[in-house]
Amino acid sequence: MRDDHSRAPAAFATDIEAFLSFISLERGLSKHTVAAYRRDLDQAAKFALQRGAADWRGVTGSQAAEWVHSLSSARYSVASLARKLAALRALARFLVRERIRSDDFSALLIGPKARRKMPATLSEDEVARLMVAPSGGGPRALRDRALLELFYSSGLRVSELAGLMLQQVDLQQGFLRVFGKGAKERMVPIGGKACDALATYLSSGRPHLVRPHTGSQFFLNHRGKALSRVALWMIVKAQAKRAGIAKNVKPHALRHSFATHLLTGGADLRAIQEMLGHASISTTQIYTAVEPQRLVDHHAKFHPRNREKKGD
Repeated sequence: MRDDHSRAPAAFATDIEAFLSFISLERGLSKHTVAAYRRDLDQAAKFALQRGAADWRGVTGSQAAEWVHSLSSARYSVASLARKLAALRALARFLVRERIRSDDFSALLIGPKARRKMPATLSEDEVARLMVAPSGGGPRALRDRALLELFYSSGLRVSELAGLMLQQVDLQQGFLRVFGKGAKERMVPIGGKACDALATYLSSGRPHLVRPHTGSQFFLNHRGKALSRVALWMIVKAQAKRAGIAKNVKPHALRHSFATHLLTGGADLRAIQEMLGHASISTTQIYTAVEPQRLVDHHAKFHPRNREKKGD
């Protein structure tokens, strides 16, 4: 279902712009999220105007509920419906916070809950094959091995890897500083094999990719510029194919595999949350359902009714 991309009526637009500036600057939301919220709120404003509201001050709870109901009858995905409702709720709270309204007109709205998809992961054997897929000793092969090792070793987001700078990486201490969502800084450990691959890339690969205009970006393309998110996606896909992995491997699969394999190995969920940069533990808890066999094994091993006595 395509949205009408025309802008909101002028009487509504001023408050929308103020709200979008707030979530962009104060909360550090991405440009993609801000753009999506803009489309959603423009759509809601046009609907409210048709229902008799002159501006956001005049929008009623019943008008907001009518808009949500109209969306439910259209062909939007559950995720899109949930996002549109989230945008309207966030705006309503902002209007109260700024004393533009005294009440939250979205307080009684009920919307669909998006089903959380289980993250796609690789097995440990598939990861091992992927790590050695880049062949040769050329600068691109050294770069690709280094970024794959770092992807899996530290569980970075694609945007975090693409934006990585030299000064963020400390190979002697085995840590890197990451500025994730909301510009929040966190320290992430780098494993031994990843450190070795990164050191080799820095000494024997990156110098051959540097150009006169190159800055301190860590991973470079052949023009001496930072690898884009699209380029990272293509590298991961190409190396997965080279490794003979039949799955549709996307870059985020390495982040999911990082978390899943740590949890399977017995790592603390809170530690995984910190390394991934999740604001809420509930986001990290999705990984507890990825390896159900681990729970079955633990139950069989430790529950007293499952332990057979010798001689019985």
